[in-house]
Amino acid sequence: MNKLKIAVQKSGRLHDDSMKILKEIGISVDNGKDQLKASARNFPLEIFYLRNGDIPQYLRDGVVDAAIIGENVLVEKGDDISIIERLGFSKCKVSIAVPKSSNAKSLKDLDGKRIATSYPNTVNQFLDKDGIKANLHIINGSVEIAPNIGLADGICDIVSSGSTLFKNGLKEIEVLLKSEAVLATSPRISTENQTLIDKIQFRFQSVIKGRESKYVLLNAPNEKLNDIINLLPGMKSPTVLPLATEGWSSVHSVINKNDFWNVIDELKANGAEGILVCPIENMVL
Repeated sequence: MNKLKIAVQKSGRLHDDSMKILKEIGISVDNGKDQLKASARNFPLEIFYLRNGDIPQYLRDGVVDAAIIGENVLVEKGDDISIIERLGFSKCKVSIAVPKSSNAKSLKDLDGKRIATSYPNTVNQFLDKDGIKANLHIINGSVEIAPNIGLADGICDIVSSGSTLFKNGLKEIEVLLKSEAVLATSPRISTENQTLIDKIQFRFQSVIKGRESKYVLLNAPNEKLNDIINLLPGMKSPTVLPLATEGWSSVHSVINKNDFWNVIDELKANGAEGILVCPIENMVL
């Protein structure tokens, strides 16, 4: 039986989040310690555990059909690889940082200066776009120490919380791009495996939509029902059921988690009571 081959990062936060979302879409993986490859028990799927920076070439060559990978890696090494879904986790930035004592306030202020980075292609894209000339020192590893040892005037690196910059006496002055985990496919993927990746993508979309939403149940006085319904559009429209208590209805709906507290405040102001909020595991549209 033909199997879909998906690459994920060998270790680290992106690995953990990738395995978590695969589990959430119902894929069970026999994942032994230090394995380079594992098979799913309930889906025609093999997972390859690879170094993040190697994955674009594996996709390009068709060794794997798809990958869960950081968008920043594709910008650097795989701009010819197609992204088919943004997955919403492992978010970070690729940023320019300089010593706290530096007067530089943007990438333009490093014109003619030295920049240490593990992302030369990404940096060069922005340098060329703005007509800036800088000397790049390519470092594979911890670039944060470069300014402290006199190797560079600034750095370009991944920033998540910013704690690493703070510990090394650096400050962020410009964000070149924002990144998150994405689902990418090989240009060599077969028609048969494209059908399988379409199924995976659909499941991902259901999980992501569920993560972004909350299920709300509440009791509403009938005289305020229309006002409350207008606050709760739901997937098509809210479900309204009469309560045993005359003059009241039960309203069920879905709201975006980013709007959650504002909507709750407005519901209360319009007389809603007994508001229950539940997480949504999956949302199939």
